[in-house]
Amino acid sequence: MTVVQKAMVSFGSASPEQSKDELLFENQLSEATDVLAFAARREGIVLMRIVSWNVNGLRACTKKGFLEWFHQTGADIVGLQEVRARLDQLEPAVAQPDDWHMDLFKAERPGYSGVALYSRTAPDSLSHSLDRPEFDMEGRVQIARFGALTVANIYFPNGSGKNRDNSRVSFKLDFYRTLFDRLEADKQAGSPIVVIGDFNTAHCEIDLARPKNNHGTSGFLPEERDELDRWLREGWVDSFRQFHSEEGHYTWWSNRFGVRERNIGWRIDYALVSPGALPYLQDSTIFPDVMGSDHCPIQLTLDSAILSAG
Repeated sequence: MTVVQKAMVSFGSASPEQSKDELLFENQLSEATDVLAFAARREGIVLMRIVSWNVNGLRACTKKGFLEWFHQTGADIVGLQEVRARLDQLEPAVAQPDDWHMDLFKAERPGYSGVALYSRTAPDSLSHSLDRPEFDMEGRVQIARFGALTVANIYFPNGSGKNRDNSRVSFKLDFYRTLFDRLEADKQAGSPIVVIGDFNTAHCEIDLARPKNNHGTSGFLPEERDELDRWLREGWVDSFRQFHSEEGHYTWWSNRFGVRERNIGWRIDYALVSPGALPYLQDSTIFPDVMGSDHCPIQLTLDSAILSAG
């Protein structure tokens, strides 16, 4: 039972299965911002928050309130995908916000792909490479180590080709397998690892609003789902499903009129945790009401003792 669930039980107003959002407390908990923060303080746990967001172009997202959102997250680490910009194309407050370390890895092709990682402290090590030039040139990988914790901020390829013909599915699956192999030795050794990002795959039928219409669409093809299944069979844990088993939770919506309002979406953004990280997991959340992109942010909350695990 995590500190969230302990708080729910002890307050007596909800069971562990109820949403923590129903327990946002009033006067008696005015010192804290939510149940999780209050419960963690009471349990003597210092929390760390890792946020992930496909911003669908950071320059465009900046015009839609990115900085206001960023400074309100309370996060320790923020990973962005599909940045689609060079560092010198960003506003100074975005390229180097006060009291943050920022790393941006761009694709060789202008205006395409790219990932960025913001952290309160500089990582102890940082890599952008899977040792495969065809992957590295697309600017999809940041693997950073903070103490004992490894955070991989990843923008997984889409399997659709230029003509939406699924011609890049093999490339996508090869990328999945290469990343898996890159992380496997550390995972097997029990190291705490978190993989955040846009996986471009909806795992199960409950992870998209209209599964029957999309069995032939990249993002829900059997071979793509099988590969994500393999990760989970080999020990990776979908952190969100540790807390939320119901349908209706999505992280991406088409830009077609009314689609997001009717919540016709896909859950393709994930935070996977290794077996070594799982004991430190406290919460995993989706923020569907945050606008600025066709994706919404997700958040992983950990016991900060993970930084010195082992």
